[in-house]
Amino acid sequence: MVSAYLNEVSLRGEQRARHRVWRSDVNDARGTVGDLREAVSRWPLWSRLAWQDVLLRYRRSIIGPFWLTLSMGFTVAALGGVYGDLFGIGLIDFLPYLTAGLLVWGLIQACISEGCQTFIEGEWIIRQMNVPLLMFPLRVVCRNLVIFAHNLVIYVAILLIFPVHVGWGVLAAIPGLFLLLLNAAWCATLLGMLSARFRDLPQIVASVLQVAFLATPVIWRSDLISHKAVVLFNPFYYFLEILRGPLLGQAPPISTWIVVLVITTGGIIVTSLFYHLRRSRVPFWV
Repeated sequence: MVSAYLNEVSLRGEQRARHRVWRSDVNDARGTVGDLREAVSRWPLWSRLAWQDVLLRYRRSIIGPFWLTLSMGFTVAALGGVYGDLFGIGLIDFLPYLTAGLLVWGLIQACISEGCQTFIEGEWIIRQMNVPLLMFPLRVVCRNLVIFAHNLVIYVAILLIFPVHVGWGVLAAIPGLFLLLLNAAWCATLLGMLSARFRDLPQIVASVLQVAFLATPVIWRSDLISHKAVVLFNPFYYFLEILRGPLLGQAPPISTWIVVLVITTGGIIVTSLFYHLRRSRVPFWV
């Protein structure tokens, strides 16, 4: 009788947990905040999964994740010599600009492209465990933050070699990085849910990112183009500048911060609404 009672209590607990996690007919604001709070509280789980993702990608290699650093260093050296001569800009001015641009763009591109696989790659967990879905976008953001930290070694080396005067203005990179990661989180959530439903979306996003890289002043300077609309109406430009500017000792204009805050607010609102309407469908989509 004791065993039967314990089994019944366990079954009821599992039913309540499943009801709490997957229900979509609860109050919208309470559901979002509750899932987010629970996801953040499980940071040891998704941070460990993120670190494991990085290790598995380079397991059994000699220098491990630092292959990312070497790859970035070779890219900066090759592009710096070619495009610096093409644009008629000296390496002293161009290499720091190029390094910071590639570092930030690499973070943006990875968070968006890998964000499409947010829930697809977590299928085995979603189908077997009652965990908050918002844990998986945090895993993607954390993973790419680790990679970004590895690539920062190239930026530090550039600072030691070239006379880049960053000063205390480099501290503005902290709120810039926070806003960028916040947007990466809602992008990973929204694109991850849409990609789980529509499996062609990751290929579409990859194609868009290729075009966006060419249309965004990552390699070239924005003052070299006569059609300013290409820059002013490009949202990637503003997220690039709020982090690249402080890394180069330049304060981004107030208008840049305003645009980023508007995009951040709008993205969070849209993602929250979509999450509450369709989060119960994700286990079936994946």
